[in-house]
Amino acid sequence: MTIPHSPVPLLFDSIPIARDASHPFSLEVPEHRTIAVLGDEDSGLEQLGGYALGLERPESGRALVFGTLVASLPEPERLAFRRRVGYLPAGDGLLQNLSLRDNVALPLRFGSAGTLRDIEGRVNVMLTAVRLTAAAALRPAQANDEERRRAALARAVAFDPALLILEQPFDGLTARVASELLELARGGESAEGARRTIFITGQEIPPLILRRLDQVYRLTRAGMLEPETV
Repeated sequence: MTIPHSPVPLLFDSIPIARDASHPFSLEVPEHRTIAVLGDEDSGLEQLGGYALGLERPESGRALVFGTLVASLPEPERLAFRRRVGYLPAGDGLLQNLSLRDNVALPLRFGSAGTLRDIEGRVNVMLTAVRLTAAAALRPAQANDEERRRAALARAVAFDPALLILEQPFDGLTARVASELLELARGGESAEGARRTIFITGQEIPPLILRRLDQVYRLTRAGMLEPETV
């Protein structure tokens, strides 16, 4: 189902996530902007990525991606649509029985019509871009936090999506590494701003990173969004 006149890449409309449902969560993420929402561990922010991707349905309200209710699409269309959205879940979501390289390649192998040579070429490009070539053969348990996060980001942008949803992407990273990964996520610059639209959730973000975001909000325990002072 496509909702007309909804040009924003990501829209959350009246979704209850806080314990106080009198203030449902609503937010627009404009094109080419990087928007972050911070909240406590039990704030409910971790549900938003699943709602946007159609992995879960909210009790009420709606989450639209490029004007589309992803959860309402038939399964084949839903899987195809998700290629337009890169997703980095909290804790990286890497498969422990695969190498970092194979984790990056996984969505391409199952969701791409490219040849094996094309896929391996794309994987090589991504590993080089995130500076992971030397550690690519490691399994997640053998890699450090930085290497795992680089692999998770490379996997999230494998299809070169226009929208990225990142959950706690900078936890455990130095400000320098976090800054580098943010720039990789943005995908370069366009006349309108970052080439990709990015939505970030987490508990805290390093001050150096906060200053580079377009807008930062704090979700209160009552479920209200307040601008965060950077």
